[in-house]
This record gives sequence, C-alpha cells and structure tokens, in this order.
Amino acid sequence: MPDYVIEPPRPVGLPVKGSEALFPVRRVYCIGRNYAAHSIEMGDDPDRDPPFFFQKNPDNLDPSGAFAYPGQSDNVHYEAEMAVLLKQGGTDIPVDKALDHVFGYALALDMTRRDLQEAAKQKGRPWEVGKAFERSAPIGPILPVAEVGHPAKGRLVLTVNGETKQEGDLNQMIWKVPEMIACLSEYFTLAPGDVILSGTPAGVGPVARGDVMELTIEGLGRLRIPVV
Repeated sequence: MPDYVIEPPRPVGLPVKGSEALFPVRRVYCIGRNYAAHSIEMGDDPDRDPPFFFQKNPDNLDPSGAFAYPGQSDNVHYEAEMAVLLKQGGTDIPVDKALDHVFGYALALDMTRRDLQEAAKQKGRPWEVGKAFERSAPIGPILPVAEVGHPAKGRLVLTVNGETKQEGDLNQMIWKVPEMIACLSEYFTLAPGDVILSGTPAGVGPVARGDVMELTIEGLGRLRIPVV
C-alpha cells in the first residue's frame, strides 16, 4: 500500500437493503429537466433536445435520514428523484445493453440552493454552489435489481408536511434509464460505483427548518427526510 502525505479521505459508502456491505460511490451524475412538465416549469422547451448533465460530489449523498438546511441561502428547493447505481461501466454503451450495468435503485432528493443557482445562471456561471453543497442529496437504502427489477414506470409522490407537492410517474421521463447511461458513456468513462440521479417532475419548491419531506416511488418504497 502506498504512503500518502496526508490521510486519504474515507470512501463514501451507501447502505444496501439486505446486506451489511456498502455500495462504494465514485461519481454522481445528475440529468437536468428530464420531465416535460418540470422543463416547462423552469422555462425550457420540453422537446427531446440532447440531455444535459451536471455533477454532485460523492459525499453529497447522505443516507443519514435528515437534511441539514445550508447556510448562505434562504431559498432551498426539493427535487424528488430516483437514483440509478452502476455495478460496471465503460464507454459508448449500447442502449440495449445499458441495464446490464445497473446494480440497483434508490429514492433520493436533489436539494438545490435555488437562489444561488439562479444567480449563477444569470451570470453564465457554473451551478456547483447551488447544487453540490454538503449533504445536498439525501438518499435511501439501495434496492438491488435482483429484488426490484428495472422500474420503467411507477407513481412518484413527494409531500411536505403531508401536503402533496410533486407527483409524476417514472414513465414520464423524457430520457429513460438506458438512454441516460448510453448518453453519459459517450462523454465519460463510466465505472462501478457511479450514481445517476434521473431528474424530477414538476412542483419543485422551498422548504424550511422543521418541515418533513416524504418521497414515495411505487415499487421502491418510501423515504422520510426531516429538515433540520
């Protein structure tokens, strides 16, 4: 084993349902505006233009069961998503082989400092300050493909304090999971441990400390996240 001049950071590991072993995270890719209604909501044309992606950091994924409201922002939004976790990677992966690369799925939230993101967009700057902040992606236990298959449809609902805020279906995604994997592999070398957040339906909005978010996806269970 090599020596390092400082202590290497601990790898990020996520819990897997039915296993004591953790899933190691390498990279986190997020697809933008992958539901037509959300694309319209954010001011875009929902036609099938080529998808665009941005990244969060591996340690933004947070399985703790709570969301810590960040500083430097007073307009933080929820975005309910499905996470896709890869067991193998490659380049130029064919669409019809893409699902062979998936280890499992999980419920997740892409929390966004909307005020900071909008300020960055207005100046043509990157989004990281609005997207890749600490604990910005609460995530539930990973459900292996052997248990849940490959969900191509299923009702998605996010409530805040019991009130429905987002509602959609996985079959409403503009770019489906195999297409996302294939497209990403044209631009990046995918690898085991990569995570893809698959976009959010319409209805994004702000939360405050003390709120409780609850995400359900048919076939994948429920994720309850208090804002602290």
